[in-house]
Amino acid sequence: MDIREIQNLIKFVAKSGATEVKLEMDDFKITIKTTAEGTESTTTYVQQMPMQATPQMVAPQVVAQPTVSDTVAAPTSDDNAKYITVKSPIIGTFYRKPAPDKPMFVEVGSTIGKGDVLCVIEAMKLFNEIESEVSGKIVKVLVDDSSPVEFDQPLFLVDPS
Repeated sequence: MDIREIQNLIKFVAKSGATEVKLEMDDFKITIKTTAEGTESTTTYVQQMPMQATPQMVAPQVVAQPTVSDTVAAPTSDDNAKYITVKSPIIGTFYRKPAPDKPMFVEVGSTIGKGDVLCVIEAMKLFNEIESEVSGKIVKVLVDDSSPVEFDQPLFLVDPS
């Protein structure tokens, strides 16, 4: 891989929104790390390695910033047309309880109001309380306790009536 190909790879990674890409070939290893949107900093590491049998490419890791407006979204199917879907504003581990020995924040059938804590999502050793932005009744919990969640993944269905 020559310097022009490396520069093109850096430009591609910067435009894709990925924060980190690792590429390992027979005789070298490249790590490209970019910072959040709005800054122009790009770090590239090129390292010579001993011979390896096959090239490997690690998929880019995209980290999205949570926004409050993305927490509540429109319904997705006809059966759930009258319900509001509460979505995850961050990537992390979903917990229905504040601690293992405590009761769950909400159950199916629970009546909630704006600002009520629905769950906790752990991200990078920080526990983030996810609060409801709508009032209503919990119809369905869409994620199992202690399971990983992605950004914008549906967590709860709420009946606003």
